[in-house]
Amino acid sequence: MHRTLFPGDKNYILKEVQASVRADLLDELVDYVKSFYLSVHNPLGLIDDTVDRIRNSSYYPREPFSEFYHDLAALYRYQYGEIQLEFLFDGRTHFEKYSQEWGNFFMEKVMDFCENRFFIRAVLDIAVFHNHDRVASLAGDRLKYFLTQYYEMKVYKYRGIRKLKAS
Repeated sequence: MHRTLFPGDKNYILKEVQASVRADLLDELVDYVKSFYLSVHNPLGLIDDTVDRIRNSSYYPREPFSEFYHDLAALYRYQYGEIQLEFLFDGRTHFEKYSQEWGNFFMEKVMDFCENRFFIRAVLDIAVFHNHDRVASLAGDRLKYFLTQYYEMKVYKYRGIRKLKAS
């Protein structure tokens, strides 16, 4: 693969960070959505089949989350990406700094996204209810659509990021 960025480019380091923390952040995403759903939609803590299934689910496929994660990472680099590295005086490496910033941003956005019931439902469809069939990939598409509508931007594979035109 040919990289068009030079090795000291901030976006190059940021892409590496985003790839390396992907699994951990997706686990945090699923755990947060499950606990948010249970606290908001079951405040009394009553146990039924649905609640039991949410609590006891541990395995989920990460593939349906891949486009959502990729697009959110690209939008983050688009909004906050500069090519100029800054001087760090706290002893951390750029990798550590960007890892912390990206993780904080990701979880902030997950908390914001949880205000939308369609986001919660899509995550629970992937992680709990339909994690072994085609519905999970369709829920991944719904997540990608949600992100496009939230930011009013679309991430294209070869054309980059484009603003949606107002109708």
